[in-house]
Amino acid sequence: MSDLLTVRARLAAPAEAVRRALTDPAELRVWLAEHAEVDLPRRYEFWGRYTPEGDAPHQRLLHADERTLRFAWTLDGVETTTEFELTPEDGSTVLTLRQSHFSFAEAMDGSSIRGVLQTFWALAIANLNAHLEGRPLLPRTDFTSADLRGELLIDAPMDRVWTSLTDSEQASAWFGYPIGIEPWVGGRYAMGGFDAGYAAKVVDLTPGRALSVDWGPTGVSNWELAESGGRTKLTFVQSGFDEGNPPYAAWTGTVAGLAELRRFHEVADWQPIWLDVEMPSNA
Repeated sequence: MSDLLTVRARLAAPAEAVRRALTDPAELRVWLAEHAEVDLPRRYEFWGRYTPEGDAPHQRLLHADERTLRFAWTLDGVETTTEFELTPEDGSTVLTLRQSHFSFAEAMDGSSIRGVLQTFWALAIANLNAHLEGRPLLPRTDFTSADLRGELLIDAPMDRVWTSLTDSEQASAWFGYPIGIEPWVGGRYAMGGFDAGYAAKVVDLTPGRALSVDWGPTGVSNWELAESGGRTKLTFVQSGFDEGNPPYAAWTGTVAGLAELRRFHEVADWQPIWLDVEMPSNA
């Protein structure tokens, strides 16, 4: 059964700047896709290695005005619909994304590339906001590769970053979802909290520096911190999965979450960009 995915975020720019970032091909190539071509109201296309099934453009523009952009996007043989809606709000912009034909089951089992849609758009919107804020982008997922690794510089001391990665309350705050963490080898790492029913296992830990969590079929997440010119370099790697079916959905969601980890440390009076984030409801 397919679901309608709805995501809302408050972006750090006026609506005109957000619309330009959504429709200018040069800007799209910065934060969204390797390749992009736009000729409104006739053409809206993006493709390349950072796009699911990005061997060629598979989008068809349906509607574009000053506040709404809607296009069809064929994935795994099914024509889905993507819509961006912009609402100005006191110098910032609330962006609402609506994406059809998302299945959480496909996200979990990797049976269709459409399963990446939720986390693909989460990372894309996080990078759009980073672009608007003038911050370095997070690594975009390369859908042509099984090499899942990246680095992120955070303007905060290592001990503070370590605490935010291993303390349940802080990790739940920046990730925007309850996380229960027992920061010792053999401890639980539970998305949804300790009462959620399933917990990954901490399999390696160097206090203050490195953490490895075994998620089962989707592999092992490895996090390592290092001091870098007064800032903290976070290196993150996913390994130990079926390279014929990389866990793109899980990996992309992890990377998307790191946008708020960085903002958690770098933004005064931090508030997450996400608004009313909910699990998809049945269409």
